Amino acid sequence: MTISHGRTFKKMFRKHPVFVRKKFYERICLFLQNPYHPILNNHTLSGEWARHRSINITGDIRVVYKQVTESHVKLVAIGTHSELYS
Repeated sequence: MTISHGRTFKKMFRKHPVFVRKKFYERICLFLQNPYHPILNNHTLSGEWARHRSINITGDIRVVYKQVTESHVKLVAIGTHSELYS
């Protein structure tokens, strides 16, 4: 599986503290091994984020992504639950 991201994701990512970035890399490695591992809580979104999915990075930090093809995922956004969904 390949993972890509845009400028917006990169800008959002840089705003997070180092511990969140480290946890992000841990969870992305896990995602590459098993995208539906229970700790990721991988789930579909609705409303504004229809056709996107979300995984947990920390207790409140989420990554929103879109499945481009069966083997390609594009990371769209990273932030707290309230930043992303309200």
